[in-house]
Amino acid sequence: MGLTRRTLIGAVAAGTALAAVPPRDLLPGGTASAAAASPPGDVVGKITVGYQGWFSCPGDSAPIGGWWHWGRDRFQPPSPNNTTIVSWPDMREYPHGYATAYPALGNGQPAQLFSSYDQQTVDTHFRWMRDHGCDTAALQRFNPVGDEGPTRDAMTVKVRDAAERHGRRFYIMYDVTGWTSMQSQIKEDWTTKMSAHTASPAYARQNGKPAVCIWGFGFNDDGRPFAPAPCLDVVQWFKAQGCYVIGGVPTYWRQGINDSRPGFSEVYHAFHMLSPWMVGRTGTLDGLDWFHTNVNVPDLADCAAHGIDYQPCVMPGDLSSGHRRHGDFYWRHLYNMVRLGAQGLYVSMFDEYNEGNQIAKTSETQATTPAGVGIRSLDEDGTFCSADYYLRITADGGRMLKGQLALTAVRPTPPVVGTPPPPGGNLAAGRPTSASSQNGPFTAGNAVDGDRSSYWESTNGVFPQWWQVDLGAAHPVSRLVLALPDGWGARIQTLSVQGSTDGATFTTLVAATAVRFDPGTGNTATVTVPTTTARHVRVTVTGNTGWPSAQLAQVEVYATTAPPPPATDLARGRPTATSSHTQGYVGGNVVDGDAHSYWESVGGTFPQWVQVDLGSASPVGRVVLGLPPSAAWATRTQTLSIQGSTDGTTWQTIVAPAGRVFDPATGNQVTVSFAATSRRYVRVHITGNTGWPAGQLSRLEVYAA
Repeated sequence: MGLTRRTLIGAVAAGTALAAVPPRDLLPGGTASAAAASPPGDVVGKITVGYQGWFSCPGDSAPIGGWWHWGRDRFQPPSPNNTTIVSWPDMREYPHGYATAYPALGNGQPAQLFSSYDQQTVDTHFRWMRDHGCDTAALQRFNPVGDEGPTRDAMTVKVRDAAERHGRRFYIMYDVTGWTSMQSQIKEDWTTKMSAHTASPAYARQNGKPAVCIWGFGFNDDGRPFAPAPCLDVVQWFKAQGCYVIGGVPTYWRQGINDSRPGFSEVYHAFHMLSPWMVGRTGTLDGLDWFHTNVNVPDLADCAAHGIDYQPCVMPGDLSSGHRRHGDFYWRHLYNMVRLGAQGLYVSMFDEYNEGNQIAKTSETQATTPAGVGIRSLDEDGTFCSADYYLRITADGGRMLKGQLALTAVRPTPPVVGTPPPPGGNLAAGRPTSASSQNGPFTAGNAVDGDRSSYWESTNGVFPQWWQVDLGAAHPVSRLVLALPDGWGARIQTLSVQGSTDGATFTTLVAATAVRFDPGTGNTATVTVPTTTARHVRVTVTGNTGWPSAQLAQVEVYATTAPPPPATDLARGRPTATSSHTQGYVGGNVVDGDAHSYWESVGGTFPQWVQVDLGSASPVGRVVLGLPPSAAWATRTQTLSIQGSTDGTTWQTIVAPAGRVFDPATGNQVTVSFAATSRRYVRVHITGNTGWPAGQLSRLEVYAA
């Protein structure tokens, strides 16, 4: 494939040859004054996500075979020595996983990866898009004449099927990287293969025309050596086919400097929409602000002057490089582009786990990441973030783009919803360690690598010695599990446990005590500590009957686990889905905490429903439903039932249908209690409404039993 986008993104530093450009006039609040060249459609006014769909695994039936895009050598299983992986996916919702050669996860489970070639994987991804306001997917299509062509062809069918099933839109995004015969072959590919998919009701249209994107014209690198003339020919050809043509262009397209070849102005201005690349251009908030003023503002002005729609690239930040700042980086980028007045947003990327800029669900902690290999999880900066966090940020960014959420520079999306769920796994797995000393190769990290045969050993003949781990964030620590290698002879180590929130001042949690390690009981020992909030946990050893040093092959640290309190609304801010909605009255309004925003289904048709995904199965026993409390919302009775599901597919009735009266005199609120049941998804199913011919709710709150 030649150069990839990842090899390209580090090549250009921000502002290498660009003088500051004064921002053009802004409206009050900082919103740009340029009007869109096109009305809202499937691209203008929408959130588009780049979708690679390029992962495969042996046994998934993909024509390309092997570990496509998971390993440098696709014919060998991914491992720390054969990998392209930058971020590890959260695998809990995938119907099928494929075993790798990576070490086990921090929680001891096997390290598995998904295949994009599985239809159920694509369905899972498009369900996430549906639940988090991703309107349109730009399906990447590289040179289809090479060996990946048949797999790419099949992926288009799978994406089309999932988009139709989940009410999303998609379009083809050609990437011309390394495609030497692009000028003729791209036309043939569209005519003989891809254009047929525009017959799908899910294929994205803008201004009544099927959308198609061409990414890579004008980039100043060896992977895209095309001259302006053949590029212009391709753009004009697609326009002649009746397409709405989007250009994925260099960051500095307007000036023809840095990452852009000179002489491409006519090509760039031939597109209906321009989407300049941004990944790798900056990793700081100041950098985003600099680009807003010096690049994006004049970009939009140029587009407006030429009647071109502007769809800037927004990005969550490279997780592997520490750019994300638990969501602040992504939100600043979204905010800057919305206040700019961009006509649409292109999120890069949905599923690029091998480039670190994915928004799809990602491993939360080292407990669900291969142990000891240095792959960062979402809590890398010490803040616990739920796996769906960047999808939830995308949802709020989409609402702000569409005017459903007030323009705000303050990120409204919390890293977790309500009280963070208690971590069930080993908090120490793969985390940074240190020790008072070490004997040769027996380093401190061996105690958290998941391998019981490797171990830490201190300098011999000197006590006390200590070993400690940084959990990355403060947790309510309550238990340690210590171990030595299997087969070692019995011994007693005298040890104590200390905890610290800052790594400097430690408090004794368990005083010195004799702890026995016996091969008859697996050479493990559990040490219970009074529940204490600590980020750093230290084990201090003052004696060992089996060897004149401190020895530990495994240290596991666990937090207190407790169900959420009954007063916590489990639904607040969680993903929603509906049978339908009218205008801007979307399902997310029932969980946004605003009693005045509401969901309303299409009128004149019943039944209708709205549901919420709690993220994991929880014991629920009460829902609170509401309509806006204003007296203008006159008394009405909605006939409804409460349904629940553990998988989002099979539903059971929890509360039978009944008329529920919503009366402004009592706050337009209805409480429905029921026997405790464990459910992940909760649905309100409405079959009638005496006040309006549609289902209506402004609040859907779910509480534990």
